[in-house]
Amino acid sequence: MSLRPSILDPLFAPASTLPGVGPKIAPLLDRLLGEPGRPARVVDLLFHLPSGGIAREMKGSIADAPIGEPVTLAVTVAAHRPPPPGRRAPYRILVEDETGDVVLVFFNGQKARLEKLLPVGQRRYVSGKIELWDGMRQMVHPDRILDEKGIGSLPAVEAVYGLTEGLSSRMVGRYVGAALERVPALPEWQDPAWISRNALPALPEALALIHRPEDARSLSEEALAKAPPRRRLAYDELLASQLALALVRSRMRRLPGRTNAGDGHLVEKIRRALPFGLTGSQERAVADIRRDLVADKRMLRLLQGDVGSGKTVVGLLAMASAIEAGRQAALMAPTEILARQHYERIAPMAREAGLTVALLTGRDKGAERRAVLAGLADGSIQIAVGTHALFQEGVVFHDLGLAVVDEQHRFGVHQRLALGAKGEAVDILVMTATPIPRTLALTYFGDMDVSVLDEKPAGRKPIATKLISIERLDEIVGAIGRALANGDQVYWVCPLVGESETVDLAAAEERFEELRSVFGDRVGLVHGKLPGREKDAAMERFARGETRILVSTTVIEVGVDVPQATVMVIEHAERFGLAQLHQLRGRIGRGSRASTCLLVYKGPLGQTAQARLEMMRQTEDGFRIAEEDLRLRGEGEVLGTRQSGLPGFKLARLDVDGDLLAAARDDARLIVERDPELVSERGRALRILLYLFERDAAIRLLRAG
Repeated sequence: MSLRPSILDPLFAPASTLPGVGPKIAPLLDRLLGEPGRPARVVDLLFHLPSGGIAREMKGSIADAPIGEPVTLAVTVAAHRPPPPGRRAPYRILVEDETGDVVLVFFNGQKARLEKLLPVGQRRYVSGKIELWDGMRQMVHPDRILDEKGIGSLPAVEAVYGLTEGLSSRMVGRYVGAALERVPALPEWQDPAWISRNALPALPEALALIHRPEDARSLSEEALAKAPPRRRLAYDELLASQLALALVRSRMRRLPGRTNAGDGHLVEKIRRALPFGLTGSQERAVADIRRDLVADKRMLRLLQGDVGSGKTVVGLLAMASAIEAGRQAALMAPTEILARQHYERIAPMAREAGLTVALLTGRDKGAERRAVLAGLADGSIQIAVGTHALFQEGVVFHDLGLAVVDEQHRFGVHQRLALGAKGEAVDILVMTATPIPRTLALTYFGDMDVSVLDEKPAGRKPIATKLISIERLDEIVGAIGRALANGDQVYWVCPLVGESETVDLAAAEERFEELRSVFGDRVGLVHGKLPGREKDAAMERFARGETRILVSTTVIEVGVDVPQATVMVIEHAERFGLAQLHQLRGRIGRGSRASTCLLVYKGPLGQTAQARLEMMRQTEDGFRIAEEDLRLRGEGEVLGTRQSGLPGFKLARLDVDGDLLAAARDDARLIVERDPELVSERGRALRILLYLFERDAAIRLLRAG
């Protein structure tokens, strides 16, 4: 259960408790701002920032009113012209001032309602865009029709919001107004000196200023990026995220460490067994990790390496160090097939050095599983490789010293801690093949030290990347036929079109059938809707070479190694993000043969898509690609927040708030050094901040002691 402070209750109440949000409107707000299984709340409306604004100042007379721009005019109603009976024509109303007239046009207008709204001879204020039609000025469906009392209460500027079908910007603005009235008086959690130095308003004031601006220009994208109210909200969000990470880190750090490295004899044995020397960046990472392992503090290190940069070997050398110290090591991967692959890759090298290795996944049953569990418990198994099955209740280690976690962003902080809790003073090494720009590494892995592998191991061939239009599909199929004749294997990736998996599936299945009509049963299919076992079986058949072409939706992104696969066809490449294209391309070029990646696009290409595909053609450097991706798409997209369950930011924008991120990180570290339990006056206010931005897992950690 959540121990959220009661002061925040009004903000976490469902949006359906606001005046005006009835049973018809509530589902629309849920669709706009809710999440699966969680309806929209008051706080979601407050954090739904405007995308622009319309000024409502009076624009002089009808004759002077500019065409095509929003205006507000004072007019007198002259005449109603309802459509003739039985004709499907709009309802027209003529309004005028001293300088001229305008026809107000209403489609499906109801006579009684319009006569009440615009009585002949009365003065009214209308807002909307004037257009010319047949030389006549007209205004179709005015945004606003007000009397004297209404115009008096109108805000000078109206915010414009992102919408979903069935909601208008004005309706959302009304519900946001009701939400603003629910904002409680919150204690200030920011450092007062920082607030005054940067001229930032208090949180309730910042929300009011953004949603109720005094000037339409302050809501342009450019102005919003720099506006103190938005910067204030962004800083709150960044501080909540950095503080949560710093608390996790300090908890890990405060728990006493143990020396987890021995004299180096096993590490040396494995190095000698390697068919190649380590790259410079691998050597540096091994040295970083060894320093952490011999220290009396716990290691929490991120090993970031581009696809194929040799992370697994570094992980194995780290595990050998822990075993020299008489401890055990575990390597955890996000999927069964990846766990199996890690196992197949490291087992021969480990056994060569005399180490015992076992595989443990959710599928193992019966005697085999019992034997592995017994070996882990009595210490006769030194390295366990597996999926999250490794931290289930029944798994007991004799003395776990090091946990290596692969593809971190697929596991939450909790799972990391659960594995760490399987032993006494467990050191944690996290590996990821997603090159993350430095700003993002700070954001998502701010609780870790980082080592980067930025060189490719010797013997890796560059991958030729080509752009080709979908119109030349016949040529592509011909080229694939030639590749198969050479003994090569081919990935053919169909895009995830959007929200609808059924559409994607249809596209992938259709492509599969077309290729099958040419290449017969050498074509396999794998997609997200397949049950886990069937997916693994399809991947296994491809890995063993029984199928030569694998058609898939993007489920092949991470991991699986098929050295014979030298061709990657990415259909509708313009729909993918750069990081995703880079990950997919990294599936080939793993053997000693030259590889080709075909980016198949459907023209004409937009500017951003063109820039992305060109970037792919120019470089294989994952970090350069990631920085460019951040520039082009912003952070929520780069990390594929939707796919990986990472916390995307609602208010902060990493492309413009980099300075705030650095400040938030420093501030968070300082807070945790001075007040690690958050018990001071500011500490108690910061607890409210963590709950407001739903980073409260960190508070559960504080309670867990």
